[in-house]
Amino acid sequence: MKKVAIVQSNYIPWKGYFDLIAAVDEFILYDDMQFTRRDWRNRNRIKTREGIAWLTIPVEVKGKYLQPIRETRIAGSEWAETHWKTIAHSYARAAHYGEIAPLLRRAFEEAATRELLSEVNHLFLTAGCELLQIGTKLSWSMDYELVEGKNERLIVLCKQAGATHYLSGPAARDYIDVELFARSGIEVEFYDYSGYPEYRQLHGPFEHAVSVVDLLLNEGRGARAFLKERS
Repeated sequence: MKKVAIVQSNYIPWKGYFDLIAAVDEFILYDDMQFTRRDWRNRNRIKTREGIAWLTIPVEVKGKYLQPIRETRIAGSEWAETHWKTIAHSYARAAHYGEIAPLLRRAFEEAATRELLSEVNHLFLTAGCELLQIGTKLSWSMDYELVEGKNERLIVLCKQAGATHYLSGPAARDYIDVELFARSGIEVEFYDYSGYPEYRQLHGPFEHAVSVVDLLLNEGRGARAFLKERS
């Protein structure tokens, strides 16, 4: 049995995204899909003393309305230092700041040298997986042959990856044709993001829907215990 998930890359995503990675044998970054503005591709949220704040990577979009995520270029490099300073200021008193902050800072320094959004997202996904002790293979949809059709493309990707099971986020229930997958010998499962435990968190009422950096800085290398996929 081999489980595969196929999802667009996100910028330092929330813990649920990493749970989905941990739940499969191969996680395919679906960055041949169109870049969507005001979405999770180039931004995420953290907690600050003033409340929830967005960290957004500036990207070049003028005249590029149909560009795929993998071709989306970052506008400048200053964003990386700004994001890091915002995180450092907001989490300086987090329990595991001293342990995790140097690793995150190096990731932001490396990210500042990258020109493509996909590369930056991959960089932080790799770093997050390392800190959370997730050994799942990360690959790209561009590494495989692509066909037309929303469901057909996913099925062909699964087949090329040798998948017997396709694991999807719950939001895809509206368009996934489970029967079409079944006729191709692939069983579809939908991940359940409910029921997460709370952990130590700074700055007001607990909030689950924030970047994984919040969990890592507050719980350090023990953060995996607060995921659903704990081993």
